[in-house]
Amino acid sequence: MSFIRTFHGDINPKTLGVTYSHEHIVCRPPYWVEKQAEDLLLDDKEKSKLDVLDFKQLGGQAIVDATAIDYGRDVKAVKEISDETGITIIGTAGFNKSFLWEAPVPEHVKAVIGNYQTFYEWIDATSINDLADVVIKEIEEGLEGTGIRGGQVKFGTGYNRITPLEEKTLRAVARAHHETKAPLHSHTEAGTMALEQIELLKSEGVNLEFISFGHMDRNPDPFYHEQVAKTGALLSFDGISKFKYAPESTRISCILELVDKGYERQILISGDTARKSYYKHYDHGLGLENILGKWVPRFIEEANQKGFDGEQLVDRFFIENPANCFSFKK
Repeated sequence: MSFIRTFHGDINPKTLGVTYSHEHIVCRPPYWVEKQAEDLLLDDKEKSKLDVLDFKQLGGQAIVDATAIDYGRDVKAVKEISDETGITIIGTAGFNKSFLWEAPVPEHVKAVIGNYQTFYEWIDATSINDLADVVIKEIEEGLEGTGIRGGQVKFGTGYNRITPLEEKTLRAVARAHHETKAPLHSHTEAGTMALEQIELLKSEGVNLEFISFGHMDRNPDPFYHEQVAKTGALLSFDGISKFKYAPESTRISCILELVDKGYERQILISGDTARKSYYKHYDHGLGLENILGKWVPRFIEEANQKGFDGEQLVDRFFIENPANCFSFKK
């Protein structure tokens, strides 16, 4: 029996619906607070909610909030947005990448992890199994002691490298996955190190069919994508709308190449909308509406031109694949 764990409890995967697979809704990352990087602080619940409503108006039904404990979650605000909009939200336990750990630990998080001054200090001083226990508790009892349980476990690594502490958190998250059966998600900085992560996950006995690798479109290399897909893992193309990294033609070409090779059931789509300047109602950006409103019609047209069934692929990427990816399979 499988289920998806949401901010409103466990649901049947068949009811998840149209899903963005990697977003950030309300958060104040301590690292960026310290750096006074205002653009990276999504700190207005009402503005975030307006973008979520735009997503809903276009047929959106669910969002995976990929904000981990080290990225300044506001669990209660996100829960309120879910309550007030009717959008299903999936929360995230685990970790992001190591440079974020230099930041001071917020006081309310110290109640969860102990009286450590920085995330780096905590992770360095804590055993793999004890880190895993924190992740397990967030899945089974609630994120940051709220009683709102997480629906996936996450780890991350840096650009073209995996530090010893990043390996430590990867192993902790793998062990939490084994204990809880929660789906896994990986942050790959600029789409790098997925294959190296895979080797570490294999050493922890992880079935790669239970993980999604984020930011694959940041490394638009079809050969590399195929090596990841061959493991059975899902690939998250979650930089849609970010033209500064690549034109949409590049992303669509990479996606359709995977489809042509038979991997259409292993593709997820989202925007990783984590800046005020990306949000419509914060700073006049393209907003959460852009993918469903503009990208999907373009994708369907391009896919159809190349002999694929664009509408069927959209259903796969936004409904069927998320329902499979984010399921707890006991």
